[in-house]
Amino acid sequence: MVKRVRLMGQVANFLAAITLGNDMLDWVHYRRQLMTRTGELGKVSPETLKGYQTLSKAAGATGLLDAKVRELIALAVAVTNHCDGCITIHSAEAVRLGATKGEIAEALSVAVAMNAGAAMVYSARTLDAVEAHTAASVQQGG
Repeated sequence: MVKRVRLMGQVANFLAAITLGNDMLDWVHYRRQLMTRTGELGKVSPETLKGYQTLSKAAGATGLLDAKVRELIALAVAVTNHCDGCITIHSAEAVRLGATKGEIAEALSVAVAMNAGAAMVYSARTLDAVEAHTAASVQQGG
């Protein structure tokens, strides 16, 4: 019953967002919810949270890239990974660190190019697989 009520609340929030003209997501509210949920995960599995925090801290340990550049990279990676949670967390942090809309757009352009490049690479691999299966079929007389 609790899950049904929670789902109904999420549906209501979604419908309210659409009704209010926000056809995407209430990113600020979503970020708050996400932070609460990850905090709950940390209570249940503290070593998982600790491991994540260690990795996050290590990513900037050398200081060779400033925090804003790391957030711009994180946004591009968030897009390529299709991670809404990552998008809202790193958008807020990039804005806090002074990233401009232009800087963010340029980082996102890199993500678009990388995804297109990956599609080209996997298209070539697919054609290679098709050729291999075609040759195997011919050898088997099929």
